[in-house]
Amino acid sequence: MNCLIELHYLPNLAWFRTVLKHDAIILEKQEHFIKQSFRNRCTILTANGIQTLIVPLTDKHGKICIKDVRIDYRQKWLNNHWRTITSAYRNAPFFKYYADELHDNLFKQPAFLYDLNYSLLTMCLGWLRIQPPILETSVYEKTPEAGIADLRNCLQTKKVETLDKHYLPVPYTQVFGKAFVKHLSIIDLIFCQGPEARQFV
Repeated sequence: MNCLIELHYLPNLAWFRTVLKHDAIILEKQEHFIKQSFRNRCTILTANGIQTLIVPLTDKHGKICIKDVRIDYRQKWLNNHWRTITSAYRNAPFFKYYADELHDNLFKQPAFLYDLNYSLLTMCLGWLRIQPPILETSVYEKTPEAGIADLRNCLQTKKVETLDKHYLPVPYTQVFGKAFVKHLSIIDLIFCQGPEARQFV
């Protein structure tokens, strides 16, 4: 069975675990953008605890199709994100092996949020050495056709239980703290576990 789901910014483990249980991923490209969602934010673990990285957008009002949502580069978010990621993971065992590619993908500066997220998704799948078929919707359908699992909006920022429902994380060694912190961006796992990251998703 294929799954239909929205595209996130550097998705967390719950997103990857959810979609990789299916035969193919269908990305929702025709939905309206939803504020305060994972579409333009992710969480990482820093020396000061969990930190949310948010991609600022120029289009903040009205119903805008996700593929048409533009990134606001007038704000210095790129440098802030990179500085925060570097500070958090420079001591992670595998950061140096992936840092340049992540930097290059972030600093391509595509105009649209969807394009940035798609580029980062394919990068992360490559790191995990997983190549699932990826499709995109051409029209919005409230109810997808039979044989497609509708997972749109099943993972929500303000409802942790939605994450726990779809993925019960297996602890791994992280850079900071003794207690395992779950539901972080996939980059936390990859920077900490490297080639072994695939086993955790």
